[in-house]
Amino acid sequence: MDRAQKEKVVEELGQIFESSGVVVVAHYAGLTVAEMQDLRARMREAGGSVRVAKNKLAKIALQGKPNESLGDLLTGMTVLAYSEDPTAAARVVDKYAKDNQKLVILGGAMGDTALDQAGVKAVADMPSREELIASIVAQIGAPASNIAGAVGAPASNIASILSTIEERAEAA
Repeated sequence: MDRAQKEKVVEELGQIFESSGVVVVAHYAGLTVAEMQDLRARMREAGGSVRVAKNKLAKIALQGKPNESLGDLLTGMTVLAYSEDPTAAARVVDKYAKDNQKLVILGGAMGDTALDQAGVKAVADMPSREELIASIVAQIGAPASNIAGAVGAPASNIASILSTIEERAEAA
């Protein structure tokens, strides 16, 4: 790899560290090509990506960034999993690491906040952005549906009483 290619990789890694909602660093020693392709496919489905880069280049890309402490995790065979959604990459890597013992989560970063293994697990357990929005919409809509039910209830009660009276009158 010549100097121009290295500069391009450093620039790309810098963009990843700046624009991603979450970056997870993991060791992948022992993963087969098929297992790595499976991880990449799962990450793509979730809207994230997986990147393997030289640790030295990644450390250079981290210089001056708020999450510069990630550089301490970059030793050995490391893989970077990242996504714009603050929970997607952590969720996929955490689930994959449970299924495959060869992938070991070292830590990560969520914006300016450094995460250890437990932090990545906590982020993975958080609901996604879409789930949170759906929950908020349900909470906002619930009072309106309760009011509509309460307003409509007396009318339905009157209607059922009238039909009962009518049935009794016809039977008599």
